[in-house]
Amino acid sequence: MECPSCRADIPEESKFCDACGAALPGRCPSCGAAIRSGAKFCPACGKRLTASDRNPTAATPMAPIPASAERRQLTVMFCDLVNSTVLSARLDPEDMRDVLRVYHDGCASIVKRFEGFVAKYMGDGVLVYFGYPHAHEDDAERAVRAGLALVETIGATALPLPGELKLQMRVGIATGLVVVGDLIGSGAAREEAVVGETPNLAARLQGLAAPNSVVIATDTRRLTGGLFEYCDLGPATLKGFADPVRAWQVVGPSAIESRFEALHAAGTTTPLIGRDEELELLMRRWQQAKGGDGRVVLLSGEPGIGKSRVTEAIEERLSGEAHIRMRFFCSPYHGEAALHPIVSQLEHAAGFERDDNAESRLGKLEAILAPSTKTMKQATALLADLLSIGGDRYPPPNLDPQRRKEGTLKALFAQLAGLAADRPVLMVFEDVHWIDPISLELLELTVERISSLRVLLVITFRPEFQSPWTGDAHVTTLALNRLGRQHGAELVKCLTGNKQLPSAILDQITAHADGVPLFVEELTKAVLESGLLGDAGDRYVLNGPVPPLAIPTTLHASLMARLDRLAPIREVAQIGAAIGREFSYELLAALVPLPESTLQEAVDRLVHSELVFCRGRPPGATYTFKHALIRDAAYTTLLRSRRQELHARIAQVLEDRFPETVELHPEILAHHWSQAGLVEKAAFYAGKTWLHADGYQRRKQRLGGWEIGVISYKLGNRYRCEVDNVSPGARLARGEGPTRAEAEAQALNEARKLLARTRVRS
Repeated sequence: MECPSCRADIPEESKFCDACGAALPGRCPSCGAAIRSGAKFCPACGKRLTASDRNPTAATPMAPIPASAERRQLTVMFCDLVNSTVLSARLDPEDMRDVLRVYHDGCASIVKRFEGFVAKYMGDGVLVYFGYPHAHEDDAERAVRAGLALVETIGATALPLPGELKLQMRVGIATGLVVVGDLIGSGAAREEAVVGETPNLAARLQGLAAPNSVVIATDTRRLTGGLFEYCDLGPATLKGFADPVRAWQVVGPSAIESRFEALHAAGTTTPLIGRDEELELLMRRWQQAKGGDGRVVLLSGEPGIGKSRVTEAIEERLSGEAHIRMRFFCSPYHGEAALHPIVSQLEHAAGFERDDNAESRLGKLEAILAPSTKTMKQATALLADLLSIGGDRYPPPNLDPQRRKEGTLKALFAQLAGLAADRPVLMVFEDVHWIDPISLELLELTVERISSLRVLLVITFRPEFQSPWTGDAHVTTLALNRLGRQHGAELVKCLTGNKQLPSAILDQITAHADGVPLFVEELTKAVLESGLLGDAGDRYVLNGPVPPLAIPTTLHASLMARLDRLAPIREVAQIGAAIGREFSYELLAALVPLPESTLQEAVDRLVHSELVFCRGRPPGATYTFKHALIRDAAYTTLLRSRRQELHARIAQVLEDRFPETVELHPEILAHHWSQAGLVEKAAFYAGKTWLHADGYQRRKQRLGGWEIGVISYKLGNRYRCEVDNVSPGARLARGEGPTRAEAEAQALNEARKLLARTRVRS
C-alpha cells in the first residue's frame, strides 16, 4: 500500500508509515490499532476519532509547508563528456543530438539508481546532487558508486550510429557546505540553485580527471574511508582556489567485506566500553552452542550504538579457540539482489580474483565445499549457477526457478551443517534491515533448524526491522542501550590517549552525544582536530573561549537523512529546534502557521518517527529531541537570516504570552534576543538572569590597585563568574567551571592579566 502523506511503498499490515511515521488511514493515529468504519473512539486507547481516521477514503495527505533555501552538507558530482567538441565537428547535428540523448538518459538512469538528483544538464555536462532534496546516511558513498557506474556504463553504451564510436567521460566529486533551494530562472530554465564552493570544486576536479576516471576531494575521501581503493594525485592547483587542493582518483570498490571495518582505518578501532554484560551473555550463548545446542542472538540498536563493534569484540574473544567464522553483510545497494550476502561471502571465502577464469573459480569453489558437503556434484552445480561461473563441468541444473531456489537454500544450509560437524561455527549476519527476500528465507531456514548444530548465529539490525523469531526458545533478544555519562567520559579518555579534556569540553561532548558511541567518537575527533585545544602533556587546555560544538562532517548526512524522512513537516522540527532541545506544544502552536489539527498531526508524526519524545498531551504537552545532535542538525539547516527571524518571534511571543517564563527564566529570553541580534534587549534580560540564578552572589574586593565587583551564579550544573571594574562599571572578564571556586579563579586570573596592561587606576 502507499502512504497518503509521503507516498512511500509500505506493507499492507502496517500501522504507521515506516518512511515518515504517519498514522495510516483506517488506523488509530495515536496507538495504530485497527478501527471500524463509523467508530467515534479508538477501542484500544480511547482516543476520539476524526472522520479521516474512520474512513480511509476521507484521508488526505498533509500539505507540506512551503520549502525555502537551507544550509546543507552536499556531495556534488560533475560529469563531462570527453572530446564533445571534436564529436560535434565530426557528426551531423541530428546525430550529435542522438548521442547526447543516449548520454543524458544513461546518466539519469544511473543517478536515479543511487538516489541522486540531476540538477542541471549543461550541453555535455551534468550536475548532480547527493544529499538534496533527500539526504541519505551514505551520500558520499552513493556519489562515488554512481560515478564508477557512469564511467563503466557510458563507455560500454551502444550508440545509434555506424562505426566504432565509443563515449568517454570524466567525473569530479566534492563534499561541503552549501546553500540550496533558491529557485532561479523561469519556465524550462527554472532550477534550484546551489551556492558555495563545492560545485565549483567538483567541476575543477572533473577537469583534472583522466578520461573514464573519477576524481574526488579530500572531504569526500574522508567520508568514504576504506570502501574504495584510491590513487593519491597529491595537491593540485585549481583555477579559482587560492591554495592547492588534494585530489584522489577512485580506482574501484575495495575488497573489504565489512562496512564497519572499511569505515574504520586499521588499528583505529576504539576499546569497547560499557558492554561487559552484553559480552558475557554472548559468551554464555557461545558455550551452549559449542556443546551442541545451537543458539541465535538478535542484536538490535539504533545506528552508531555499537552493534558491529560488539560482534567484533566476540570475534576477538574467540581468537584463541578452534572455530569457524562466517560473516555475511547485507547492503543498502543490493536489497533486490537475490542472496547477495551469501554470494559475497562465498566469493570471499573461495578467494576469487577479478581475473580468474571459469575453470579457476570452479576449482576454488570445489575446494571450500569438499570438506563440508556430501552431495558434492549437485551442490557445486547449484552454487556455481548462483555465482554465475558457467563452464561445461557443471551445467546449470535443469530445474524450474522455485525448485532451483529450494535446492540452493538446502545446499547452503547443508554446507553450514557440515562445517559445524567439524568445528563450532560463529555465524554473523549483519545489517539485516537491508536484507533481500531470498536471503531472509535462508536466514529463517537456518534459525528454524540451528538448535541441533554447534552454531552461534548473531543477527544484527536496526529497530525498524521486525524480527519474526523472537518467540523461539533458542533465540535471545539483546537490545543495545545508550552508554551512561561515566562510560561516555571513559570512551572520550580512550580517544584522547588518556589525556584529560577541559571539563567544559567534556561536558559538551557527553551532553551532545547522548550515550551513542559513534557520536562520542566523532565529536571527540572533531574537537581534537579543530585547533581549539593545546597539548599540555598529560592533559589538553583551551586555546580560547569555548564555542558551541559543530556537527562533525561524518555525522551530518545520517542526521539529515532522519529529518528528510519527514519532509512535509520538517519545518515544524526546525522551529522546535530554534526554541531549544525541549519545547512546549503551546509555544510551538503560537509560532507555526498551521491549523491546530494539522499541527497536532505534525507533532504526532515527529513522535512516531522517534525524533522527539513527548510528555503529556496537547495543549499541555512538552517535546524533547531524542538526540541533541538531531536538534542541532534541524537548527543548522536554517539560514542565518531565518534563525534570527525565528529567535525574534520566539522572544516576542514569550514576552507577550508567557509572563511566568519572563519572570522565572529571563536567561531564555536573553538567549533568544541575543540570537536575534537585538543586543539591548538581550543585555536587559541577561542582567535579570543574575538575580534569578541559583546561588547568586555579589561582592566587592581589591585586585591590585583596583576595586572590582565579583558576581557568581549557577546555571544548570555549571557556575559562572563575572568580574567588573566598579568605578567605570566596565566588564573585565568572565569565567565558567563545575565549581564556584574554579569559575571565580578563571575570571579573576583573566581580569588580573587585563588590569596589569592598564595604566589608569581607579
